[in-house]
Amino acid sequence: MNDFTYYNPTKIEFGRGKENNIGEYIKQAGIETVLLVYGSDRIKKNGLYDRVTASLKKQGIGYEELGGIVSNPVLSSVYIGITIAKEKKLQAVLGVGGGSVADEAKAIAAGAKYEGDVWDFFINKAQITQALPVFTVMTLAATASEMNGNSVILNEDTKQKYSIGSVLVNPVVSVINPELMATVGKDYLAYSAVDIIAHSIEVYFTATAHPNFNSRIVESIIKSVMETTEILLENPNDYDARAEFAWVATQALNGLTPTGTAGGSFPNHMIEHSLSALYNVAHGAGLAIVIPAWMKWYKTKNLKQFKRFAQEIFGVENEDVGIEKLEKWFAKIGAPITLAEANIPREGIEELAINASGLAKVWGMGDSYSKDIIAEILEKA
Repeated sequence: MNDFTYYNPTKIEFGRGKENNIGEYIKQAGIETVLLVYGSDRIKKNGLYDRVTASLKKQGIGYEELGGIVSNPVLSSVYIGITIAKEKKLQAVLGVGGGSVADEAKAIAAGAKYEGDVWDFFINKAQITQALPVFTVMTLAATASEMNGNSVILNEDTKQKYSIGSVLVNPVVSVINPELMATVGKDYLAYSAVDIIAHSIEVYFTATAHPNFNSRIVESIIKSVMETTEILLENPNDYDARAEFAWVATQALNGLTPTGTAGGSFPNHMIEHSLSALYNVAHGAGLAIVIPAWMKWYKTKNLKQFKRFAQEIFGVENEDVGIEKLEKWFAKIGAPITLAEANIPREGIEELAINASGLAKVWGMGDSYSKDIIAEILEKA
């Protein structure tokens, strides 16, 4: 096991009705004004908006609003949020929604304390040195944005879907009430399951050093996700399954699984970001297409771990059968597994590969993932 530093400053408030206390949690942090960021008006129709704002008002916390956050959050909206936060001198950002809302809240929090263009952080032109405090109330389990400092944003002008990562934008407090996630449709439940699995297996397969303990954590996460997903597809109101799914999602990308590992990377996310950027594919749907194709291309580079995956997850000895079973499970739960299923033509592979290779360079993966290699992987999809 390699040396490491593990630090996660986020406090999780997990359970029924915890969203009713969000004003109290924010007040305890000494915050008096926030930017309330959310997606569609669904939170107004289901009463969540009223409960959150009532909690803020009860604690005397003033708020401005920014709604309409989309599933692949865009830079233009981030700019609007930054402008509001600066002009109104707001002290924190509160995201109410799924991972996309949390991601935009973090980008706004970083940009509100920066005099330059927030996009500088995404292209490694500048480093985040300060940010507004972030709070979240989650309505979807998938990205673990509630307990990490990651944010992924799409620049509509350049078609670049890039990310930042900084502990300075880790949420101070995140509310996870599984009941708020019960209305998630079967399609997004499937996409969320794929995303959680992707977060788990990227380092699992690519690390040059991966302790058995870490492998067992990852395998437990994957098994739990698969089990609870199938339960929820049959009964969306199963609270215990929903709660376990939500907590597993958080563990997959809160910094726990890569501790003590070395040499890991996120090639599946790197490639998928181009599918989202160019074709507006839901992130988890894009990952369901990319992961099996990448596994077929990469397997010989870490055959021992692929054999382990097949044995531990599916009880089979052959790595190819393990990949096939994962791909079939993605299809079983309703996720697309080919480019065609996502209405992406084969002729689009070249443009996707060019776009993804740009991100590969930003992420320090350019030597391993050239345009031609990425195209070769996508051909398998």
